[in-house]
Amino acid sequence: MPPRNPITRSRGHFLALTLTLLTPVVWAEPAYDFFICANINRNYVIGSTIVTTNGLFERDHATQEWRHFGYNDTTLSAVAVDPRDHDTIYTTSLNGIWVSYDGGESWKMTNSWDMTEGRDVAVDPHSPDTVYLALPDGIAVSTDRGQTWERRERGLPDRGKFTQTIAVDRSQKARVLAGCEEGIFLTVTAGSTWRRVLPTSTQVNDLEQSPHDPLRWLAVTDTHGAWHSRDGGETWSAIAGLPDDRAIYNVTFDATDEVRLAVASWAYGVWTSEDGGESWTERNAGLPDGVRAWRVGVDPNTGRLYASIFQETLYYSDDFGRTWQPDALEGSLVNAFLAIPRVQP
Repeated sequence: MPPRNPITRSRGHFLALTLTLLTPVVWAEPAYDFFICANINRNYVIGSTIVTTNGLFERDHATQEWRHFGYNDTTLSAVAVDPRDHDTIYTTSLNGIWVSYDGGESWKMTNSWDMTEGRDVAVDPHSPDTVYLALPDGIAVSTDRGQTWERRERGLPDRGKFTQTIAVDRSQKARVLAGCEEGIFLTVTAGSTWRRVLPTSTQVNDLEQSPHDPLRWLAVTDTHGAWHSRDGGETWSAIAGLPDDRAIYNVTFDATDEVRLAVASWAYGVWTSEDGGESWTERNAGLPDGVRAWRVGVDPNTGRLYASIFQETLYYSDDFGRTWQPDALEGSLVNAFLAIPRVQP
């Protein structure tokens, strides 16, 4: 908080006031590191001579700016960080998976030739050496911090196992949910076997676990709308009040307020709920015409809602979508938001 401005006529108090006003404001340290995976890709095509800055950006709490780090790749789709050691970073890309063990100073591609076009990546917080990789043709798992990978797909369909999203249950080791073309699949054995817990005939685009209640999960799809589970992903129910005939790309919880949720849709823009998903409101006023919302995310340090609008810029809202302001990264497409609790010294 800004320093108080005491009012006094005494010389001693005036000196104290002067020193107070000259003392820099010291803001509380954030509890989370907040990252995005973004491509600055307006008018860019592969092979173009246009130079753009792409990849990983971290929110600088002191300057309130996005700081780019790591390598420059226009195809990054997701990012995960080892919760023990934030210098260990995994990113999925057109080439597969890139791993850094030194905070993004150097990288190496660790997948084999038959594991390309990585879609998503997740680390088990109870067993951080175990990493899960979502692929267009299934799922791979590493048990040595991404140095080697093996297929673990028993129980996935022979056709329809395009895996767009994968998420580890933070409350139980080896328990993972995956969103595929034919539904949501669950493993409790680190991928040794999978079983389908929600059948669909359309792509599952995103899976998110509530930061408030580990039993609560949300999922969004291409043409089957949004779904929620209150028993850890064992059973699912459709969410009323949201469009269900066009794709919803992602969903996010607000870690600062358990009843606030948001989704992004190319066709319908940004929608929010402030009653835990019981009702939903379109929040596109102030965003560009046509919207084409790609991703939404919430900074858990502040509750600020972000929306990535295709080839426009990153927008933010401090009143959960009622008003919007343009942020940095003009011409960008944000593929992922990631918040990681800070490692305590």
